[in-house]
Amino acid sequence: MILACHNIEKSFGEQVIVHDGSFHIEDREKAALVGVNGAGKSTILKMIMGEEPLDGGDIILAKGRTIGYLAQHQSLLSGSTIYEEVKSARADIFAMEEQLRSIEQELKSLSGDALKDRLETYNRLQSDFEARNGYACESEIVGVLKGLGFTEEEFGKRTDTLSGGQKTRVSLGKLLLTRPDILLLDEPTNHLDLNSIAWLETFLMNYPGAVFIVSHDRYFLNRVVTKVIEIERGEIRMYLGNYKAYAEKKQQLRDARLKEYLNQQREIRHQQAVIEKLRSFNREKSIRRAESREKMLDKITPVEKPAEAAREIHFTLEPSFISGNDVLTVEHLSKRFGNQTLFEDVSFEIKRGEHVAVIGDNGTGKTTLLKILNQVAAADKGSFTLGAKVKIGYYDQEHHVLHDEKTIFDEISDDYPSLNNTQIRSTLAAFQFTGDDVFKEIRTLSGGEKGRVSLAKLMLSEANFLILDEPTNHLDITSKEILEEALNNYSGTVLYVSHDRYFINQTASRILELVNRTFVNYIGNYDYYLEKKEELTRAYASSTQNNASSSSASTASEAKLSWQEQKEQQARERKRKNDLRKTEEEISRLEDRNAEIDHQMTLEEVYSSSVKCQELSTERAENEARLEELYELWESLAE
Repeated sequence: MILACHNIEKSFGEQVIVHDGSFHIEDREKAALVGVNGAGKSTILKMIMGEEPLDGGDIILAKGRTIGYLAQHQSLLSGSTIYEEVKSARADIFAMEEQLRSIEQELKSLSGDALKDRLETYNRLQSDFEARNGYACESEIVGVLKGLGFTEEEFGKRTDTLSGGQKTRVSLGKLLLTRPDILLLDEPTNHLDLNSIAWLETFLMNYPGAVFIVSHDRYFLNRVVTKVIEIERGEIRMYLGNYKAYAEKKQQLRDARLKEYLNQQREIRHQQAVIEKLRSFNREKSIRRAESREKMLDKITPVEKPAEAAREIHFTLEPSFISGNDVLTVEHLSKRFGNQTLFEDVSFEIKRGEHVAVIGDNGTGKTTLLKILNQVAAADKGSFTLGAKVKIGYYDQEHHVLHDEKTIFDEISDDYPSLNNTQIRSTLAAFQFTGDDVFKEIRTLSGGEKGRVSLAKLMLSEANFLILDEPTNHLDITSKEILEEALNNYSGTVLYVSHDRYFINQTASRILELVNRTFVNYIGNYDYYLEKKEELTRAYASSTQNNASSSSASTASEAKLSWQEQKEQQARERKRKNDLRKTEEEISRLEDRNAEIDHQMTLEEVYSSSVKCQELSTERAENEARLEELYELWESLAE
């Protein structure tokens, strides 16, 4: 065990963040901390780091272990370049290298015992340098920066000129290179594009230390974590497995509690009806029997009704009128900023009822495309045409549709005066605004809260063509599920940009990938896109080669060879990752079984039986032997 929280307590005034909460993180374990916005996830990370005091309980980090923390917001005031900032994470390695170079110069002028002593120091330093992978340090830094989406041209940018998202990526890269024994990551996938998220997933799955993540990215959590720690209404619960396993188990437990509650209520109503009937007889025996039943009822321990799951709040979305079949036609559209071409000669169509997701790397022009379609920005060339009876509803990341001086309630009621108080409150409740929350002023809201208000307004609009730019940014998982349900039941047309792969999987019927300044079309969700991307990319590359009449036969041959080599390398890499995943799964299974055996050995019915003890001891020894083999295999695969 590397980190343990025992009976921790934290409140802000009357708001209880956590009460008597306990959980632990094992060495090399990958765990997630989940809960709705405001539940206290970031507060718990800050308490672990000592940035927020505990009201009670203990937080214990294993002796001699190091911890690294990525907060959601970074300042980076050093003024150094991106490369220099990340390089500083390995300052000890570079200092060691400078010392080696210095000793090399000294050796030229030494002799005798002085030379011997200095050579011993040099050899000791060089062994340490090699053991800490010093010779590969620079390439490791470049690999991390590129993995997080920085190009080599950006390495020289000063950190004090970067956006908030870029600063977070720099801080994440720096933290990953320090390689602490446990990583605490608060929303690490914010500001990353799909390729960078996929790179981070692989990095964390292969990370030799423990990882504790706060994230609303369900696809990411499904891939990375093996344990989920939930904070809900001040209580902490632990679930083994990834996010999908957690969600299923949580629903099963809630269903079981609800069934128990309903059964008890049914029995109580039955007994009350019997008591009432017996008393109505107004006879001595029947009254005594009624009193006896009442005493039995008084002894019943009431089962608490489980809180209503937020995702069970249904929000129905329907456009006020139906558009024509042809919703959007884009013809030969081009856009550039300065010397950078975002996309050129782009043409595509969207039909009524389609749910189209636009994906691609950061900076490729996805948001710009949506702005052009909403006439917030102008195209350089080409045109687009909206179909008959098409009315656009636009959601932008900056929330320009909101008014800072209004309350949440007024923001809705002023735009939709036909809605009554109950309808407005029901709508806002679907986006997690309840009670006095509805009277908060817009200016006081967080980015996530503003996003939810913008979505609530959009859902109430009469639009039959929704254009959404990163609609799930800052939304917690519950809010995302509400939005997914609303969009899946929506009979209108949707075009959106998103990096949320789980959300895309749930809501998209078609994907447009913006790559190499053009769009590649995939008819299906995100899993289908991953399946077909390789095949379509190969076909597209082949088509490009055939159309390039100026290319020589030798160039085509070289390209074909290069492609084949690339395919073989990709196949080898897929096999390595698959073997690595299977190895990790078997390690996890055996470690869990050993923990279960340790627990069983503490039970009287087991330790009092020599036969059972022998059986469990033998199984544990076999598991340990197999684990040693698996650890060695894992290390070779991770290399």
